[in-house]
Amino acid sequence: MTGATGPMLTLNDIHVYYGNIAAVKGVTIDVNEGEIVTLIGSNGAGKSTTLRTISGLLKPRKGNVTFLGRRIDGINAHDIVGLGIAQSPEGRRIFPKMTVSENLDLGAFLRKDKAEIAADKERMLELFPRLRERIAQKAGTMSGGEQQMLAVARALMARPKLLLLDEPSMGLAPVLVDLIFDTIKRIREQGTTVLLVEQNALAALGIADRAYVLESGTLKLAGSAAELRQDDDIVKAYLGG
Repeated sequence: MTGATGPMLTLNDIHVYYGNIAAVKGVTIDVNEGEIVTLIGSNGAGKSTTLRTISGLLKPRKGNVTFLGRRIDGINAHDIVGLGIAQSPEGRRIFPKMTVSENLDLGAFLRKDKAEIAADKERMLELFPRLRERIAQKAGTMSGGEQQMLAVARALMARPKLLLLDEPSMGLAPVLVDLIFDTIKRIREQGTTVLLVEQNALAALGIADRAYVLESGTLKLAGSAAELRQDDDIVKAYLGG
């Protein structure tokens, strides 16, 4: 599903530092339109740093990031949202004192199309029926799983072309993990490309088209998700096999 112009998103040899410490060292990644691509690796591998670089929260010291044929490294984070990239951050940073409804409205803050915003909000409540039951509740009083659903739904309210998901299954009960991953598949079916950072590698490889394995800030492996699931070394190292 890629256009003739190449991948939707390209990270080309990016190096990202915290102070003097290199967190990401020369990572190159492509995401094509219509794909679910996952970044897997242990804690501290550089997965979240990579996402934060795409969304403009961090600037690479070397290398570049291209989205839809345009360089976006060096652009402010809120302008990157305007270009069509939305991130649901690690740790479900929702607004706890606001209701579910208000949180969803905030996800659409850059948009002016009132009727379509209302239609998208309804679509989110169909995607996450649990949120409809909680629509007037303050977000901070909900369970972790419900807050995670809200964080994803809020990001989708920006109607992104590319959705960045940072550890969506973190701290969730297994039944909710399944629900979140089923929902990610549905999000892609509805036309949104997804880049997923996930420690639950097995679940991520179960829904992804392709995967990149990061280790200590460098790219160790890349391939189809199905192939990596069959790779004994990967299973031992990352999938708890």
